[in-house]
Amino acid sequence: MTTYDIFFSILGVLCAASAFLAVLTRHLMHSALWLTVCLATLAGCYLVLGAELVALVQLLVYVGAIIVLVIFALMLTRAPIGRSHDHDTPMAQRAAALVIAGSSAALLGAVLITGVRGGTVEVHGGSTQALAKNLFTSWVWPFELLSLLLLAAVVGALAMSRKLVPADAGDDDSEQTVGEDS
Repeated sequence: MTTYDIFFSILGVLCAASAFLAVLTRHLMHSALWLTVCLATLAGCYLVLGAELVALVQLLVYVGAIIVLVIFALMLTRAPIGRSHDHDTPMAQRAAALVIAGSSAALLGAVLITGVRGGTVEVHGGSTQALAKNLFTSWVWPFELLSLLLLAAVVGALAMSRKLVPADAGDDDSEQTVGEDS
């Protein structure tokens, strides 16, 4: 067993444990923080495997952007930070989710074991230059449109979160949003 195997095993266990905690915790903010740990340790796994570009993209896109978006959405929607009985799921739904997750894991494991069949798999990876050429030529518009969609979602969430309050007592039919000056 090499040093890479030991680091990969440690990071893999930390990633799986934080993923379980992200799903099982009853606090929404704690769940988002455990998801951050999970995605960061996954970037560490990519780094150990020698995929530095994928690890960097994992950190920038998922840990840096998506988690910030999730925490921003939690704050904007005024979601309960602590435990909420309104968001608790019944035991039957939890059992069904556990059965579905277990069967999905078993199916994925069976497919991977059948696909590899105890042998080694040759990977013919491309270079970073080829990936960058594809990303910035043929795939640039889908990424730009996705960024515009995410921006529209954040602006829409901000607009929907602003609560309307009545204006001054002298003007009954006008309304203003919180934070506006009269």
